Amino acid sequence: MKPSKVAYRPVGLALGALSGLVAGTLFKKAWKMLDPNNDAPDATDEDRSWKEVLIAAALQGAIFASVKAAVDRAGATATRRVTGKWPS
Repeated sequence: MKPSKVAYRPVGLALGALSGLVAGTLFKKAWKMLDPNNDAPDATDEDRSWKEVLIAAALQGAIFASVKAAVDRAGATATRRVTGKWPS
């Protein structure tokens, strides 16, 4: 295994956990802007409409994917600065 990949592995795991926490917080704040009176619906929430559940899922997915991509990219860039190689 390449040294840059070995160096990136613990960084990637830590950043993955951090990105999940950040994305969860951002999603909750975004949902409060859309519906200040209710928490985001769960897929099995009987009292919420299909439309509302699917909008929440799409928003959550977009936020999680964007945060993960940004954090992964920042981690790879930092690894290159430290090791001189891009983790591939």
